[in-house]
Amino acid sequence: MHLRGLHHFTALTALLLVTIHANAQSLPPPAKTVFRCEEGGKVVYSDAPCLGARKIDVEPTRGVSKLSGKERIGSAVQHERQREQIAEAVRPLSGMNPQQFDTFGRRQNLSAAVQRECLRLDEQVMAAERDEHGAKGPVLADIQARLFGLRKRFRELGC
Repeated sequence: MHLRGLHHFTALTALLLVTIHANAQSLPPPAKTVFRCEEGGKVVYSDAPCLGARKIDVEPTRGVSKLSGKERIGSAVQHERQREQIAEAVRPLSGMNPQQFDTFGRRQNLSAAVQRECLRLDEQVMAAERDEHGAKGPVLADIQARLFGLRKRFRELGC
């Protein structure tokens, strides 16, 4: 009897978490990856990858509190904080940090085939970024072209 109740509790908890996370995902998350690109000799920053881009991880501002002494935040930041709190609350069950939990939730709406491709792209992008750091000359250009293609596909799929 005790195990049956525990099973029901676990199933209901999982259903509740998926529902909450799906609702929290209705707003697009703020972009945290920015690419530094050089176009025509000028530096341009974009959320879209470009050939030879340098990936920069940024933390968006979370409201103004210094000017007035009060914390003023928008609804997007409130939703982001709620998603982070949910992720931290379920971390013992899911084993995922807030970023992993956000990625998991965002990919839930994708087909199984696209989810598999996103996982494959995760690994390939990380490997190409590692290769890029030690490369020079024509090898570097080849790696950057490959990395651009991987990042572009990643973005197209909504990974």
